[in-house]
Amino acid sequence: MWRWVRQQLGFDPPHQSDTRTIYIANRFPQNGLYTPQKFIDNRIISSKYTVWNFVPKNLFEQFRRVANFYFLIIFLVQLMIDTPTSPITSGLPLFFVITVTAIKQGYEDWLRHNSDNEVNGAPVYVVRSGGLVKTRSKNIRVGDIVRIAKDEIFPADLVLLSSDRLDGSCHVTTASLDGETNLKTHVAVPETAVLQTVASLDTLVAVIECQQPEADLYRFMGRMIITQQMEEIVRPLGPESLLLRGARLKNTKEIFGVAIYTGMETKMALNYKSKSQKRSAVEKSMNTFLIIYLIILISEAIISTILKYTWQAEEKWDEPWYNQKTEHQRNSSKILRFISDFLAFLVLYNFIIPISLYVTVEMQKFLGSFFIGWDLDLYHEESDQKAQVNTSDLNEELGQVEYVFTDKTGTLTENEMQFRECSINGIKYQEINGRLVSEGPTPDSSDGNLSYLNSLSHLNNLSHLTTSSSFRTSPENETELIKEHDLFFKAVSLCHTVQISNVQTDGIGDGPWQSNLAPSQLEYYASSPDEKALVEAAARIGIVFIGNSEETMEVKTLGKLERYKLLHILEFDSDRRRMSVIVQAPSGEKFLFAKGAESSILPNCVGGEIEKTRIHVDEFALKGLRTLCMAYKQLTSKEYEEIDRRLFEARTALQQREEKLADVFQFIEKNLILLGATAVEDRLQDRVRETIEGLRMAGIKVWVLTGDKHETAVSVSLSCGHFHRTMNILELINQKSDSQCAEQLRQLARRIKEDHVIQHGLVVDGTSLSLALREHEKLFMEVCRNCSAVLCCRMAPLQKAKVIRLIKISPEKPITLAVGDGANDVSMIQEAHVGIGIMGKEGRQAARNSDYAIARFKFLSKLLFVHGHFYYIRIATLVQYFFYKNVCFITPQFLYQFYCLFSQQTLYDSVYLTLYNICFTSLPILIYSLLEQHIDPHVLQSKPTLYRDISKNRQLSIKTFLYWTILGFSHAFIFFFGSYFLIGKDISLLGNGQLLKPNHQMMFGNWTFGTLVFTVMVITVTVKMALETHFWTWINHLVTWGSIIFYFVFSLFYGGILWPFLGSQNMYFVFIQLLSSGSAWFAIILMVVTCLLLDIVKKVFERQLHPTNTEKAQMYSNTVALSDEFIALQPLSRARNQLSKLSLLKQIQVSSAWTPCAVSQKEKQRAHLLEECWNE
Repeated sequence: MWRWVRQQLGFDPPHQSDTRTIYIANRFPQNGLYTPQKFIDNRIISSKYTVWNFVPKNLFEQFRRVANFYFLIIFLVQLMIDTPTSPITSGLPLFFVITVTAIKQGYEDWLRHNSDNEVNGAPVYVVRSGGLVKTRSKNIRVGDIVRIAKDEIFPADLVLLSSDRLDGSCHVTTASLDGETNLKTHVAVPETAVLQTVASLDTLVAVIECQQPEADLYRFMGRMIITQQMEEIVRPLGPESLLLRGARLKNTKEIFGVAIYTGMETKMALNYKSKSQKRSAVEKSMNTFLIIYLIILISEAIISTILKYTWQAEEKWDEPWYNQKTEHQRNSSKILRFISDFLAFLVLYNFIIPISLYVTVEMQKFLGSFFIGWDLDLYHEESDQKAQVNTSDLNEELGQVEYVFTDKTGTLTENEMQFRECSINGIKYQEINGRLVSEGPTPDSSDGNLSYLNSLSHLNNLSHLTTSSSFRTSPENETELIKEHDLFFKAVSLCHTVQISNVQTDGIGDGPWQSNLAPSQLEYYASSPDEKALVEAAARIGIVFIGNSEETMEVKTLGKLERYKLLHILEFDSDRRRMSVIVQAPSGEKFLFAKGAESSILPNCVGGEIEKTRIHVDEFALKGLRTLCMAYKQLTSKEYEEIDRRLFEARTALQQREEKLADVFQFIEKNLILLGATAVEDRLQDRVRETIEGLRMAGIKVWVLTGDKHETAVSVSLSCGHFHRTMNILELINQKSDSQCAEQLRQLARRIKEDHVIQHGLVVDGTSLSLALREHEKLFMEVCRNCSAVLCCRMAPLQKAKVIRLIKISPEKPITLAVGDGANDVSMIQEAHVGIGIMGKEGRQAARNSDYAIARFKFLSKLLFVHGHFYYIRIATLVQYFFYKNVCFITPQFLYQFYCLFSQQTLYDSVYLTLYNICFTSLPILIYSLLEQHIDPHVLQSKPTLYRDISKNRQLSIKTFLYWTILGFSHAFIFFFGSYFLIGKDISLLGNGQLLKPNHQMMFGNWTFGTLVFTVMVITVTVKMALETHFWTWINHLVTWGSIIFYFVFSLFYGGILWPFLGSQNMYFVFIQLLSSGSAWFAIILMVVTCLLLDIVKKVFERQLHPTNTEKAQMYSNTVALSDEFIALQPLSRARNQLSKLSLLKQIQVSSAWTPCAVSQKEKQRAHLLEECWNE
């Protein structure tokens, strides 16, 4: 704490260096001149509050909301000046809202505290003073050597020192960090790998210099300086040496590591940063409506204040005999009196702003989000995954989507790769039943029949080859063919980062792939499904990757075990789009094997069948296959020494290491000899075509953003229905300059105008997109808006986000939704209005950073068409209804001022003012907003066109808002003037027929009149909610009719008993006296019917004369639902009879609708929809 204060005052500034120096085991120099750097402890703090700051911090955050701050001001005004209502009327609702929100946030933070305490208190073992010491996780310091056993989680970010293996390697899984379940290999530097005991580690004298903490999980630069026999040895440290907090040790007995980042500086903690806040269109509309109502409130207060002083201009009304002014009032400033009266009217009318709207909306969103997780239709049984809601603030936004941006691999496809074809030295092969089948003649082949390569073991049998009728070649070509295939598949088996969980090598690789051997004995794990598919394919051909042993890679070729020394790995990165390995063969020769996209491999090749392979790669892509090219080069001893030196210098650099490594990689990966190309298939997920077609019918434009090459992406787009065969495909690809790109865009725009009748699809690649977005955004957007479907290929992750950003800020400002499954999709998921993560095989980063997560793309249709539709209708009605019932509530109060000389007399009792929004009218709308289903879910999903009825925020348009507002004002006028004219002169409410009773007010006075208005209002707004409800459950009946009953019961108890704790009780016996009058009951019923009858008539005429598609679907689905319910309630024998009758009726209706006499298109639609409902 003292250090923090000193830092804030500037006396003890935190370290500003770009690097940190860590002395292993905290063995600092003994010369006395060294001042150790100060690092934070290992406590993880995910909680937001403490016991001391919860109240002030939570209150500060809540009063940042405009509505809460507004009601706080009103409450303070009521305390400071003489206002017509008690401060309790504003203070109690405000206290209720603040308290409910604080309890919710406090409970969530308490859970976070418990989680933090559990993590921080976990036991760990640390090497101190030559022995193992058991301590708690929070006590780990930077520099401590920590021992981790198998299946334990790393408590801090550690640099691996040693393991129980001789090579110092270990396997970890980072599933809790990025969702990848594959095993990752980490290695220690050779000098520390041999220190496998506590005693030997106690002799280690070493220093680590590394970068300061950063959030990137896959980036780490540092070096270790080891002192041995008075000599310093420098070793580079990279991501392969770093064990991240939250990862778990697997397949390794124990490891020792030194803590370099602790607590909130670990990479896991740095990734806790919250996402940018997204606001829904409904919330923006709600804020607009609040501003309008605030203007109405201020206008009413100003009008009332002006009319008060206008009325009091006459002397007889300025100071009547019954309301004499005090001396202080007579001498006070007129300006101050005007302001005071204005504030008093503001307080009187402030209930037109519904404070409970916010808490109701929060509860509706929070509770409503559970329905997505509970929906069994969104549950994927194979992976045991249900839909997840990461934020409930955007539920209604699911019903407003206009653009869907989707990734391809793993989103539209399964991300389960199967090796299908390859090209080796210009010859194309297919895999059929574990055999390679050549398409066309091989060199010197006498015919064009298919050539079969069962395996390399059969290739080795030259007599078999020469006698084969389908593969007749010369011995020299046979030997060359064997060498080419052997080298190609060895490159496939060595150039990867695949791991093996269980190694059993006996009997593997001795011949053709046997289905009863390898799958049960070798299980490969890879971060990329492509790599796994290729290694498995090589094993089927006969070159089996066995695994890593120390610094070697073991491969079994034709039953013979070969060990290749792994010298260097040139890791894959998205800029190079390739990876390489440098290995030393058993013969001592050194090879570089490279694998990557054809755009990154072919330009660096100087030998091999480049043009033939390029043609084959394009052919593979047209089939929708994913392609990779393989190349190699043999290194001389001199070349390798130069490479080794450059790599060491780049990897030990602390400044600009990535740039230096990129330069070295470019120097190494050139002058390659092309071996061939591979093609793997990633099949489409189930019902992708139907889902995309449904989105299109709903008026949603679908864009596919992928990193795949042009031909592959177009092929998949055609197969999944994104592009139609009849669609005119326009292309903006391979643009080299701004001028060329602009001219091409103009040509495309002209073609679209000329062929405006047919649908167009646009294909654009990443390079051309960069040029288009640089200078020609408007022209590019014009072309895109006129295309039914857009496909962007060769896209970098940030380009995906830029495209979405471009659409978001376009003049129409459409609502966007992004769908992806990998870490490269996170940027576009966070950029879009709604982000959907697919819980696929590329990790869980997309799912963790999304707003919603689903297991399959097909679930998107129900998420939008059903849940999105329901959520939007529910919350739109909730918002409109809240404003409506508050207009009904406060307008009679405004009208009443004309009858009391604007004396600021309140019409309602203060208890009624307080409980109107909290108790009497809150539950029906809350339950409606949770359970309402205005159309059957099956109809919504089968009729995507119904989604158009709610698009563009139509239910919260100005027209709809004005309708509800005018409806509220009209009902309020009926409440007030109906009560005044019907009951105002009714003597049946007077005791003993007398106008006045001694020492009592007139029986039909202020409180009786106000109570009558309030009673009619509570009944009317509650029944109005009942009329809006289409889906009735027992809960709806309970809260709707229960709210009215509760109001009557409460009023009877409140006004029927003299409560000792109430200073004055104006309402005593008023409600009972009111209900004892038959004319009062008649007036209540008449006013309620009058208010709602006009609304009912309007709805009936609109439905009959101008029904929307939604209303048509409601009528037909209700007809079928009623028939089903009626049958379900009958005994079995009668139910069968009813079914047969309904079946006959269905046949008659459908057949008559399709006869030539049926000229009405409406009848055809009705029959078609009825038939669909029947089938469902």
